[in-house]
Amino acid sequence: MAGAAAASGLRLYATVAILGLLHRMEVLRLPSGIEALAATPIIVLACALYLVEFVADKVPAFDSIWDAVHTFIRIPAAGLLAFAAFSDVAEPWRTGAALLCGTIAFSSHAIKASSRLAINTSPEPFTNLAASFSEELVVLGLLWLAVSHPLLALAVALATIAAALLAIAWIMRMLRRLFARRSSSARADGVGGVPRSSAS
Repeated sequence: MAGAAAASGLRLYATVAILGLLHRMEVLRLPSGIEALAATPIIVLACALYLVEFVADKVPAFDSIWDAVHTFIRIPAAGLLAFAAFSDVAEPWRTGAALLCGTIAFSSHAIKASSRLAINTSPEPFTNLAASFSEELVVLGLLWLAVSHPLLALAVALATIAAALLAIAWIMRMLRRLFARRSSSARADGVGGVPRSSAS
């Protein structure tokens, strides 16, 4: 589930649709707790929502709004899927697995959302399109790993958490520097309590 959780942080609806289709095609056997993903209404709904997301994710600026809204969807959904998937696992391991998968989804979602904010500072749309299509490939790769090499998928998911922590630390350092620069600039403009603009 670790690879699926990382994929959910990027493309929740695609992840749900692909897992359901793979179960229907007997490529993999979903745990009994999430076999409902293979139901036709769930697959149809997930595919329809993915098509909407596919378009929304290609529109600069709107993609960041979409990501902001889905902060409250992708992460809880990944945790819920893990909790359901480990229905035959005793507590507290089941809850722990759900929390871990939610954290993994948060990490991949945070990396995606923050990178898109940075990309959207550029006026041209091509970088945004390249990033979006790259994410589609990453999701397919993560799900392939989840099916074929679960331990490798877990390693990638844990690396995603580490990368997200590093990204958060970098953002915090940048914010501290920005505020420190503004503070020193404000002090320089008001030496002795008299703004420079009013000094004769």
